[in-house]
Amino acid sequence: MEPAGGVLARVLRDLGLERDVLGWKAVQEWPRLVGARVARHARAVAYREGTLHVEVEGSAWMHELGFLKRELIRKINQQLDSGVVRDVRFVLPHGGGWK
Repeated sequence: MEPAGGVLARVLRDLGLERDVLGWKAVQEWPRLVGARVARHARAVAYREGTLHVEVEGSAWMHELGFLKRELIRKINQQLDSGVVRDVRFVLPHGGGWK
């Protein structure tokens, strides 16, 4: 009998949902994937069609993370053992406040 995890992985792949699940895993595991320093100033809030959407503390952090974007994508995909994240979009939080 096939383990439940294997069945679930196969069903997700067959339904074309495997990439979306991995993308949302990147959102959920953002602090672990990028490290404490980045996670203190930025948080992943969504994943859509290969793009990870990340709210940042302010424009200075948006600028700095823009320089680190390729490295962050590489690091995330390496840790997820996938190529699911193709882009990261940095945005300021709605209302402008960092919570």
